[in-house]
Amino acid sequence: MHLYPLANGVRTDHPVPGLPFVDDSHIPLDEGPEAIEAVGRNQDEGMWGRYDPNRQSGGWHAFTTDPLDHSLGWSVRYHPDHGRTVLLMSDGDTSSLHSTWDGDQLLFRAGGYWWDGNAWYRPGQVWDPVEQDYERRRARAAVTVSAADMLDGRADPARAHIGKVLTFDPKEPAPENWGDHLALWAQLHQEREGALPLDRCVVDVATPELTGAQLLGVPEMAELGGITASTLRAYISRGNSEVPQPQAVVGGRDQWARAVADDWVEKRQRSYEGVKATMSAGDRDELSRGAAEVRDHFAADFQSTLWDRPDVRKRWVLRARNQDSVKEVSDALAWTVAVSLDRILPTQFLGHTVESAVIHDFADAIDLDREVGARTKGRPKRKEWSHLWVSRPVAGMLDWFIRHHPESAHHHIGEITREAHKRWEIPAEDTLYTLRQAVSMDGKLSKEDREAFFALLTPPAKGD
Repeated sequence: MHLYPLANGVRTDHPVPGLPFVDDSHIPLDEGPEAIEAVGRNQDEGMWGRYDPNRQSGGWHAFTTDPLDHSLGWSVRYHPDHGRTVLLMSDGDTSSLHSTWDGDQLLFRAGGYWWDGNAWYRPGQVWDPVEQDYERRRARAAVTVSAADMLDGRADPARAHIGKVLTFDPKEPAPENWGDHLALWAQLHQEREGALPLDRCVVDVATPELTGAQLLGVPEMAELGGITASTLRAYISRGNSEVPQPQAVVGGRDQWARAVADDWVEKRQRSYEGVKATMSAGDRDELSRGAAEVRDHFAADFQSTLWDRPDVRKRWVLRARNQDSVKEVSDALAWTVAVSLDRILPTQFLGHTVESAVIHDFADAIDLDREVGARTKGRPKRKEWSHLWVSRPVAGMLDWFIRHHPESAHHHIGEITREAHKRWEIPAEDTLYTLRQAVSMDGKLSKEDREAFFALLTPPAKGD
C-alpha cells in the first residue's frame, strides 16, 4: 500500500522527516478517539470519521475529515507507551492508513519500513499463507533516530513557521530547511504538559540497507525482477501496488533498497504469474507442463486419426468435404477425448481425494456438534446425524466424479459409508442421505439420475 502523508500535525510525537508542520489545534486530539471521530462523522456531505481500539497495545487509532478543508483529513495513532502520531493526509487516504494501523505498525518511514516500538522491519511483501499475513523481515542493524539525535545548535526555529490548513498547498515542495522546522516543533512540543521526551520521539530509521551504496534505480530494479525498465516505469505510472514504494528519491528519480528489491523479486516468484512461469512447459502456447502433456497426447491421437487412417484421410479430398463427413470426424475426435478422461484427471487419485475430503467435512461437522454440546452441557439421548454436511466445493467435485466416472464413484462412496460407520457409527443410510442432498444442491445431476445412482448404493435389506 502506497500512502503519502502530506504534513505533520504540530502535536505529533513522531515527526516524519521532510514534511512541513501544520496547525492541528482545531482537532480535539486530547479529548480521545470518540471526539476525533465526531469531528467528521455524519457532519456534512463528503465528511467522515472513525475510531477503533487497538487490542494488541491498548491504544487506539482514529481519522476524520478536516472540517475546514474537506479534501484533507487527519490520521491519529495513539500508543500508551509510545505516544501519538498525527498526520495530515489526503482525505481519501485516511481510511487505508487506518486499516493498516490495526496491527503492530506504529510508524512508517523510508518508503514502508515500519516500527513496532522495539524493532524496524522492511515493507511487508512476501505473503505467509499459514499466518495469513506478510512475513516480518527485520531491517539489518537498524537504529532508531530520535528528535534529540537530530537537533543541533545550527537549527533556528525563527526561520520556520507552522502552516495552516486553509492555506496549505499539498503541491508545495518540502521545506529545504527542515531542521529549522523540527527545532520549532521541538520548542512547541516541550511546552506541552506531559509531552513525550525528545529522545523518545522517533523521527527516522538508520540501517545499512538504506545507505547510498544499497540503493537501486529503475534499470537495476527491473533487471532483478526480470522485466524491462519501460515495463517497470509503466507499472509505476499506473500506480501498480505490486511495486514497492521507493525508499528515496535522488535527483528526482526513485531509488529502492536492495533488500526491498530482493523481497519484491521473491514476491513476484511466489505470485500467480511467478508460479505459472515456474511450472510452464516453456513452449509457444504458454501451457503448464501437465497441460502440454495432455496437448501432446491428443495431438498424436488426432494425427493418427486424421492422417494415418486411410478411410479418414480420403475425406481431405475436396469432393469429400461436406458437413456430414466433418461431423463424423469431429465425433471421432471428441470420442477420443471422452474415453481419455483418466489421462487428464487420473481416476485413482481423484477417488481417494474426494473420499478424504468428504470424511474431513464429516469430521468438522462432528467436532462442531461436540463443541456446541459441551457449551450447552447437553448430551443427546441418541445419536442424531442430521448435522452432517459436505462443503460446496467438495459436493461439486463429488457430482463431477459421479457424472464422469460413475463406477469409480460408486466404489469410493461405498468406502465413505464404511469409514463413517467405522469411525463414528454413522448408519450408511444417513451418510448416503447427506451425500445425495449435497449433490442435489451443488451438482448438475438430474433428479432421475441422482435417485437411480444412489439407489444402487443403498445397502441390501438383510433377511430374517
